[in-house]
Amino acid sequence: MAIEAVIFDIGNVLIEWQPERFYDAEIGEERRRALFETVDLHGMNDRVDRGHDFKETIYAEAEANPDFRDEVRLWHDRWIEMAKPAIDHSVHLLRALRAEGVPVFALSNFGIGSFAYAETKYDFLTEFDRRYISGHMGVIKPDPVIYAMVEEDCGIAPDRLLFADDRADNIAAAEARGWKGHLFDGPRGWADRLVAEGLLTAEQAK
Repeated sequence: MAIEAVIFDIGNVLIEWQPERFYDAEIGEERRRALFETVDLHGMNDRVDRGHDFKETIYAEAEANPDFRDEVRLWHDRWIEMAKPAIDHSVHLLRALRAEGVPVFALSNFGIGSFAYAETKYDFLTEFDRRYISGHMGVIKPDPVIYAMVEEDCGIAPDRLLFADDRADNIAAAEARGWKGHLFDGPRGWADRLVAEGLLTAEQAK
């Protein structure tokens, strides 16, 4: 079946998302390890991605962990420093697909407030044909519900969707519904997959 739409995850596909790297640089690896062992920061972030208020959720977690209060608040106050830089080759592929008339969607675990902030820094986030942002949907990957919501909204058969994500569990959930999946481990491999699917030429995918 020919692909009718290409779906990009955002974190670690279009924008690097490495909170641990940020904290290592900011407070040192030893303190960072203690922080992440004590505070479930990724669980906190999942709540934001499900639609909870960006600042309130993080600040409440900070108050619940006074020994790491200042460090937890950084997740909000300096969030954009964790979500950088853009992965330029992936951005090029997004734009190359759109130039060829291929519908391109985003499907990302992302909070409402954090995504609005990211839009002010990364113009390509406004360039998708459709955007499926978990905070607005109230559910996160890899819950099957979020994939069903995408299918219902776009009206495209699952086997005509090609989805790139950096997490194997997210890809497995999509493939279980019949989507074509690509486990993203760098833009070169993603470019090769788009060429193999006949969506771009090798020259366009450079």
